[in-house]
Amino acid sequence: MRLLSIVFILTLFGCNSKQQDDGKVVKKPNVLFILVDDLGYHDLGVTGSVFYETPHVDNLANEGVIFTNGYAASRVCSPSRASIMTGKFTARHGITDWIGAKAGEDWRKRNRYDKMLPANYVMQLPKEDFTVAEAFKEHGYKTFFAGKWHLGGEGSYPEDHGFDINIAGIDAGSPRGGFFAPWNNPKLQNKQKGENLTLRLANETADFISKHKDSTFFAFLSFYAVHAPIQTTENKWKKYRNKADSLGIAKTGYQMERVLPIRTVQDNPIYGGLVETMDDAVGIVLKALKDNGLDENTVVVFTSDNGGVASGDHYATSNLPLRGGKGYQWEGGIKEPFFIKVPWLKSVKYSEVPVVSTDLYPTLLDLANLPLKQEQHIDGVSLKPLLEGNQTNIDRPLFWHYPHYGNQGGEPSSIIQKDGWKLIHYWEDGREELFKLPSEEKDHQNILLKYPEIAKNLSNDLMAWLTYVGAKYPTKDHLFDEIKQDRRLQTIISKKLPNLEQQRLEFLSLDFEPNKDWWGSKITID
Repeated sequence: MRLLSIVFILTLFGCNSKQQDDGKVVKKPNVLFILVDDLGYHDLGVTGSVFYETPHVDNLANEGVIFTNGYAASRVCSPSRASIMTGKFTARHGITDWIGAKAGEDWRKRNRYDKMLPANYVMQLPKEDFTVAEAFKEHGYKTFFAGKWHLGGEGSYPEDHGFDINIAGIDAGSPRGGFFAPWNNPKLQNKQKGENLTLRLANETADFISKHKDSTFFAFLSFYAVHAPIQTTENKWKKYRNKADSLGIAKTGYQMERVLPIRTVQDNPIYGGLVETMDDAVGIVLKALKDNGLDENTVVVFTSDNGGVASGDHYATSNLPLRGGKGYQWEGGIKEPFFIKVPWLKSVKYSEVPVVSTDLYPTLLDLANLPLKQEQHIDGVSLKPLLEGNQTNIDRPLFWHYPHYGNQGGEPSSIIQKDGWKLIHYWEDGREELFKLPSEEKDHQNILLKYPEIAKNLSNDLMAWLTYVGAKYPTKDHLFDEIKQDRRLQTIISKKLPNLEQQRLEFLSLDFEPNKDWWGSKITID
């Protein structure tokens, strides 16, 4: 019995420690993964915004490696999140739209009058996939999740996929009850009226870090921010309203994309406050690492699940000069802030190598000196060589598959990116677009006619891969009515566009007041 106890202790110690070249045993690194919902590539100071203020995230980025060509695995949330958890591209794991979106003939209930019926898709994270949380838990890590899950309901919550602790992770894709308590979330207790959800999730994460500072942990902080509903406090609104005024309020803030208006300026003071609160929350968690003496032994990842919401939902931000935004097939829909801080690696500041969120699973295992699971994270590669300063290109194509219509104006399409080229295939009519990357404005310049052979080869590669992984496709809608579709588009142009411009000015007016208690942020316990 005594021998078995000794073996157990040595095994446990070995799972949570590593040995340096000098023979000294040190604890394995912790991991803090910060995922922001719907954050645009240019929604941070460090990525070029002059409107939003994000000092904590900016500092984090500058202390780590900034991947200037970092991508989400999808243009919408659930597929992208599933890819982070599994290390697989969306067509392979089958979650190709946000869970809850209508598909097949149910799509007609949206009164969209589109040419195709979106493909059916997997509605929860597959049990057979071994998540990144399970991989760390397998090696003795304490696993923690806080915030937005949106990868299935009861039976497919974070605790069903490797997380020991789940705070606020349910099936919902947006915060039920908004960003100020009381909220309606069975996994998050209401404590104080008017409490801010983003800050609460940060404080829960900070508390977890403090309580487990002597163990080894994998903590996943998944903000509901900056997803709709767009809410902030009166003070933060006032700050950004005045800032927009000082920068000069543009005469117009929108233009038409193919089927919906799209925001062209960053001047939404409500969204500005929401972004800054997210940054405040990041500061809370990073401070917890430092206060507990863990900042030099914790890998920190910061990224988003898709592009900023420029069309649809609350039309919150502009991603220019990137085209599009959340839901769109262009760069604005999938290019993301993508930062990794490895405290003991100081060799490189920027990396221009294209990387994608499926790479984070093997990268984190590799940085923790844990064995990779090649059969699981099949579409991801470890970025450890890049983090160590070896900036050779990773020779592999990237794939995106979205056989759906986005709420934000995106079209059913699939993408291949390879060797600096990007090809988009549209499922409505088979047309294709070819772009040369990286360059922020190249999505405006379809150069397919100039390079037909390159386009043909990329298209063949894309179709072969989709067939290989068993991708599902949209189908023609035999009830499609072009007259109704055109009528809907004309209504959007004549009514929706001017209404958005009017709303934008209302948000910026000196007497703006959403309600007396500012979405509940003024409510306090008596």
